[in-house]
Amino acid sequence: MDHDFEEVSCIPHPGPGRHSLPTAVTALAFDPSQELLWTGNQFGRVMSFYGRDFQRYTSYKGHTSEPVKQILFTDKGVLSISAKSIHLASRKGLTQWHLTDDNFRELHCMSFTSKGTNEVLVAGRQATMFKVDLEKGIITETLPAEDNYTIMKKGGQYICAANDSGAIHILDSNTMKIIKIWQAHSGFINDMDVKSDFIVTCGSSPRQQMVFMPDGLANVFDLKTLQPLPPIPFQAGAAFVRMHPRMSTTSIVGSINGQLQVVDIMNPNAVSLIKQVNVYDTNMITSMEMAPSGEALALSTSHSQIHLWGSPSKINFTEYHNETVFPDQVVPHAPMDWSLDTPLNTIGIPFYREVLLSAWPSHMVFDLGAPPVKIDPAFTATLKRSEMGHYGPNPRKTRRNQIASTREVDKTTSIAAPKFLHEKMRDAARASGGEADARRINDAVDLLNDLALDGTTKKDVPIIYRNVEIKYSKFGVDDFDFEYYNRTKFSGLETHIVNSYANPLLQLFRFTPIIRNLGLHHTATACLFDSCLLCELGFLIDMLEKAAGQNCQATNFLKTFTSLSSAMSLNLLEEHSPNTPLTVLIQSVNRFLLEKFSQDCRQMDPTRKIEQAVSTKMTATIRCQHCTHEQVQSQDLYYHELIYPPKPMTRSSRSPPRPTFSQILKASVERQEQTRGWCSRCRRYQQMTQRKQVQQVPAVLMINTMIQNGDARATWATPGWLPQEIGIIAGNGQFFCYEGEDLRLHIQRGVHNVQVLELIGVVADVNSGENQRPHLVSVINVSPSSLNHSATDEWHLFNDFLVRQIPKEEALRFDPSWKLPSVLTYQIKLASHQIDDSWKQRLDTSILYKMWGPIQDDTQTPLRPLNPRTEPPLPGTLCGIDAEFVSLQAEEIEIKADGQRQTIRPSRLGLARVSVLRGAGIDADVPFIDDYICITETIADHLTKHSGISPGDLDRGISRHVLVSLKVAYKKLWLLLNLGVVFVGHGLIKDFRTVNIHVPKRQVVDTVELWYDKSKVRKLSLRFLCWVLLREDIQMDMHDSVEDARTALKLYRKYLEYVDAGVFQRQLEWVYKEGAKFKYKVPERDGEGSNSLGVQGMGTPGRVTPDMGNRPGSRGTSGTGITGGDGGDGPRSEVGTPGRFGRGGGLGMGFGGSPMR
Repeated sequence: MDHDFEEVSCIPHPGPGRHSLPTAVTALAFDPSQELLWTGNQFGRVMSFYGRDFQRYTSYKGHTSEPVKQILFTDKGVLSISAKSIHLASRKGLTQWHLTDDNFRELHCMSFTSKGTNEVLVAGRQATMFKVDLEKGIITETLPAEDNYTIMKKGGQYICAANDSGAIHILDSNTMKIIKIWQAHSGFINDMDVKSDFIVTCGSSPRQQMVFMPDGLANVFDLKTLQPLPPIPFQAGAAFVRMHPRMSTTSIVGSINGQLQVVDIMNPNAVSLIKQVNVYDTNMITSMEMAPSGEALALSTSHSQIHLWGSPSKINFTEYHNETVFPDQVVPHAPMDWSLDTPLNTIGIPFYREVLLSAWPSHMVFDLGAPPVKIDPAFTATLKRSEMGHYGPNPRKTRRNQIASTREVDKTTSIAAPKFLHEKMRDAARASGGEADARRINDAVDLLNDLALDGTTKKDVPIIYRNVEIKYSKFGVDDFDFEYYNRTKFSGLETHIVNSYANPLLQLFRFTPIIRNLGLHHTATACLFDSCLLCELGFLIDMLEKAAGQNCQATNFLKTFTSLSSAMSLNLLEEHSPNTPLTVLIQSVNRFLLEKFSQDCRQMDPTRKIEQAVSTKMTATIRCQHCTHEQVQSQDLYYHELIYPPKPMTRSSRSPPRPTFSQILKASVERQEQTRGWCSRCRRYQQMTQRKQVQQVPAVLMINTMIQNGDARATWATPGWLPQEIGIIAGNGQFFCYEGEDLRLHIQRGVHNVQVLELIGVVADVNSGENQRPHLVSVINVSPSSLNHSATDEWHLFNDFLVRQIPKEEALRFDPSWKLPSVLTYQIKLASHQIDDSWKQRLDTSILYKMWGPIQDDTQTPLRPLNPRTEPPLPGTLCGIDAEFVSLQAEEIEIKADGQRQTIRPSRLGLARVSVLRGAGIDADVPFIDDYICITETIADHLTKHSGISPGDLDRGISRHVLVSLKVAYKKLWLLLNLGVVFVGHGLIKDFRTVNIHVPKRQVVDTVELWYDKSKVRKLSLRFLCWVLLREDIQMDMHDSVEDARTALKLYRKYLEYVDAGVFQRQLEWVYKEGAKFKYKVPERDGEGSNSLGVQGMGTPGRVTPDMGNRPGSRGTSGTGITGGDGGDGPRSEVGTPGRFGRGGGLGMGFGGSPMR
């Protein structure tokens, strides 16, 4: 630095726009190969300036609204880093690559490694460091960090890293191991530079009252001897330091007030030059950088200015710089006089001698190519990822060389998808309330009229039987209008779940009273087996009954079903059986589930109630055809499969009468089979004859129709062939079955004990069109499952989430061309209307009072299980709740030809954490449930910022939390639900939907609805409500379910407080006014720990929260006090916010502009 060094230029650091305000400089660096000075601001923008006049060169957004921490340079471009991303761009501003990762939490610094400019080491205030390949833009290695690092510089074979406690870690640039730790300062290090073999640091140390002040010494360390050298005295307080690039022992030390000194490290007491930067009053130096040539010094100030110092006669940023490429100059158009008299032919418009392409006749326009074949979503769900894309088994649904005609338009009508809910809300806001309601009702009536059936002889497929599909908007599946398809009090099941083809069978179980009662009674026991499908069936039935017409989904049941290895080995999963007909699949699932229910029941109940209810007690007589040896075995058969007699070969012109259903059922139950088995007398395998005899008939008869040929289809096509009631006489190896008039006569005689069974429902296979996939529906008589004993038959069609009441004749009508039965369910008539809800009084609640894992000290964790004697959950008990989720599968989208984005399959979320807090009492706001759920399947995204779940938290092998299964966490919530507690939370509708539980509205207090003005479209976030009403900042870095649930409870109490005072509506209007003022977002805090209002926070310890009471314009000095009518100070609000009555009965308000003032 020469003696004629002085300020050459000073400019404000520009913002992104031409007229935008200056922005703060967060990073400053000289380009080593060009005459450019590079800067970064707090909004993630990187800019460069050319030459001594600071001519603007490039400006680009490198990071998303995060301060740029550091800038490095390579041959390919400029490398910048922010807290959560790394960006490489060319010097012209074009992005080379952008790297983000879930493990990037708070990055601060980076340095080149031993591989030169091909690799960089990235670190920050977090537990991990990363090696990044600059050629590919990928993370090559993740390393544990010994400390939180804020500054990194490379010196020789070492990487010098400064931590936030004043120490320098000297790392080996190859192994990244710590070679030496040097405690340079007792506080923190503000700046550091490394050149040749020396480290020079500036830092701060605590003074009186723990106030940190800059040290009066710049400390020096020798990298050769790894020993400290005498420090450099600097009375003004050393804040910044840079080593001279051409003089190895010369350094420039600066203070925040602008004093600069040039000092020789080897002779620190001799100061060669002192300069003063032009900064005054509140303006301070924030960073300093020396040019590679040593001829220029750049400084940034707190007033968003950049100062350039150097010798006016000679100032270059680099000694040998490359030529800087500037954009080409735009050649202006030749000037032209323009007036009303100027002829238009002087304008250079081309003259066309041929007819334009758009004017060609229609007979010369031809279709070229064809739209691609739409891939079946069931096939895409089975795809596996590889390096070059995805692959999966060929479904082979077409013949060889057969091509689907994608230009053919499906002429068959289908159910038109309704408008999305947000579209209907927008239309309703435009129209009056009465018109909107009438329009909605008319839309539904028009739909139901279109779905009308034209009698029992109709050959065309009715629209209500066709495929229904969920459409997705930008708001996801919650925006779909399911009510458009279902106006009944019976809930349907959604279809966007894997293996949802089983939905009709699950509905059939739900409306069979005996199976329904057994499932719920089993669920109420202490069963905690993860693979128990009977528990999942009970959960599902309870949810469907509580929903009372609202759509549900069998997510947990199908997830458990899919995870069973036995189901996979039997090829019951769609992904493993893409070509298997749905009829065959659903009949196999029926066999599997009945046997699985019996196994699950035996684990908790030795009386085997399921077996007694659904299994037919039989004896099988097996006879060897070679030696006539017989052996008798007892069997329990959970299902029966129909066998149809072959068509008789006769020459008579009169065809024999078709067998009745009861005759075919009798022949199927007492069938004789030819098998090959082991003969104990012949001691070899022989041909065997097996004959079965019925000993006892179950209360529920499950029948697989097994329609496999044309004769069987023709049999079912006979009108009225399937009886609604059958009578069975069984015992002593005899089995007789009657229907119709025969049944009525046997009942009238009363000679035999006739068991009358009535048809509950049918699972039918529907082939609804040439261009539509076959699917399954169920037609069910809902009357036997009602409590009303005088109820008449009510047949309903359950086509997934479309539910419609239909006539009995339509329900029992079958057509070989499009509708055939797959599964039948008969139940003993005496069990109709026998709905047993005594399980609600016999709930095993012991799981609620257990502490999972090792007992922890109360001082370390606030979790405290309920006391069964003093804290039993009772109806009306308030409980705060919040849940966190992780993404198990990313959403699948499709870009249409017009550029619109359409969601094919939404993202699939999984429950990761659930917390339930006490809502009242001595331990109010203390959690008694805080479960982390073990997830075994692959997690696509931990959503750490929104869930607070980090990688490894849900892995049993490495998690630091006590993990529980999804079954345990779900059962706790289910027990609380049925005990009648009231859940308080924010945005609970989506949480309960993802958890797969339905909570009645009377048991839900949702603060997003409490603090919602129906005249506004926007609903308010939990964080904003907490900031405005409670003066607390939450969700600062990531979400925490305990914190969110506790905040929801506070907001509910605040709501009750305002309602009691009679000012809630005015307060709500004020909240929305404040929201409009701050754009419904919590203002960001500045670097000095003050909020946007300039007031120190009084909220959560360790956080900066706004003290709304001391805002300018508010009355009084206490801010949060309530002023009484006599001028006295009222009591302070329990949550630190205004809104309570004072002693004088008046009502004060600490918020400026609030109606409570």
